[in-house]
Amino acid sequence: MLAPTPAVAQSTDTVDVRLLAFNDFRGNLTPPDGSSGVIEQVDGSPVPAGGATYLAAYVGQLRSQATNSLLYSVGDSWGPSALESSLFHGEPVVEMLNSIGVNASGIGNLELDGGFSELQRLQRGGCHPVDGCTFDTTYDGASFPMLAANLTLANGSPATLPFNVDFVEGIPVGVIGVLPRDAGQFIAADRATGLTFGDELTAIDRTADLLDFFGVKAITVLLHKGDESGPGGPDTCNLTTSAARTIAEKASPKVDVIFTAAGNRQYNCTVADPMGAPRAFMQGASNGRGVSVVDINIDRDSRDVLRDRTSSFNQIVTRDITPDPTVSALVDRATEKASAITSRQIGQITADIVRDESRTGESPLGNLVADSHLAASRSAGADVALTNAGGLRGDLNVISTSPVPGSVSFGEIFAVQPFGNQLQVLTMTGAQLDSVLEQQFRPPADGPAAREILAPSANLRYRISNSAPLGAKVSGLTIDGIPVDPAAAYRVAVNQYLADGGDNFAGFTTGTDRTDAGKDVDALVDYVTANSPIEPPATDRIACGDCY
Repeated sequence: MLAPTPAVAQSTDTVDVRLLAFNDFRGNLTPPDGSSGVIEQVDGSPVPAGGATYLAAYVGQLRSQATNSLLYSVGDSWGPSALESSLFHGEPVVEMLNSIGVNASGIGNLELDGGFSELQRLQRGGCHPVDGCTFDTTYDGASFPMLAANLTLANGSPATLPFNVDFVEGIPVGVIGVLPRDAGQFIAADRATGLTFGDELTAIDRTADLLDFFGVKAITVLLHKGDESGPGGPDTCNLTTSAARTIAEKASPKVDVIFTAAGNRQYNCTVADPMGAPRAFMQGASNGRGVSVVDINIDRDSRDVLRDRTSSFNQIVTRDITPDPTVSALVDRATEKASAITSRQIGQITADIVRDESRTGESPLGNLVADSHLAASRSAGADVALTNAGGLRGDLNVISTSPVPGSVSFGEIFAVQPFGNQLQVLTMTGAQLDSVLEQQFRPPADGPAAREILAPSANLRYRISNSAPLGAKVSGLTIDGIPVDPAAAYRVAVNQYLADGGDNFAGFTTGTDRTDAGKDVDALVDYVTANSPIEPPATDRIACGDCY
């Protein structure tokens, strides 16, 4: 049973502060296409949403409604994303965040996709060490701090600032940034070298104690770890997982508000802290489709947030608002600079090719990408190819930015695979291949989302059974219609992220004789060009009798 909140004498002299946060912007300077650019309204109906100019306009409107406001990003602001950002190493996104007045940003795994030294450059300024300054003649860096209280260097020292403090009418308001402790699993191994990711809860409690010691009583956490949620409007609390909520319930009572990230959906919840006091726990929709808003009231004498006066809502970033003119000019400049590359037509599709999963976990887009990886890796001896769903960041849509319906541009292909991964061909025995396929199914302790299916090339077939025990869910494995021999050697093409054991597929690290087979995005470009018009591949490579 939760303990009652202790009675505290409250001053009549208070300060109102509006806290705003957005998450997982992922460099979407232009409005995202397809399902990534749609969100559910209060009545459950879909509405187009997202895009930097509209996000900036809503932020400006929401800030104008309050005397005092602070704006946060909860991480994954840039990284692998549309060419308008990625071509220029995320610099236009940093400039956009500077323009809208971000006060602090949590660090997500995508901020580390270029490595720690690149994160430092984006924070401090300076031209890219290889490409130089390609967006402007100079790059001045972020005007806001980037935070991660649980990110340390090999010697144990903090890698970044753990917190930031802003003063509102003389009252200190603190914010803590926290990465997921398993973030290293989602970053290419060579880019996470020398970094350690600590426990989230330990870092939150430790940093909250430090802030409290220095007299900072109003504390917000930017937790780059979110829960999944079911269908619902912007202010539903329909969570289907609980990893982030558990942290929100157990974190120090000194924390007043928790914004989360690393997910696509929106929710607005209230949880009880360990002392029984309510606190806001919420997330906006990804890709700039939403802004989370929490209005807090701070007692001037105690400097504490009066929790019973807190209110919150998620603002959908619809596209029927007048775009922000400053950000519009920035986006136009980035788009124009990238257009010569992004607009190049490379092929055609006959229908939308999307990431929506079938009952077996396959998707038409995943299967297309796996086929392209196999085709590109044949010269390196590849027999089969596998790719991870998390590496696919956009769909291919017939109605898109291309001038002719069905035409596919290089920019659209790049948006599917923006990570710049190298393809690696590994030698694995049939037994090792079977073992790595068994790793698609995770123990119950990993939560409800305990299945992560790798997209297989068309010549790789097998059957799965959901009801079979872990370690025995895969059967009937064939390559080109021939049963796989456990003792025989096969050449398997995967991206470098998987080859290094990413997404908890440690089995790939047992592969030997690695051979480079070029970049994943080039493989898809070549495949679409050579095989156009492309029809959506069938999702029939994995059989299942008890999947629903």
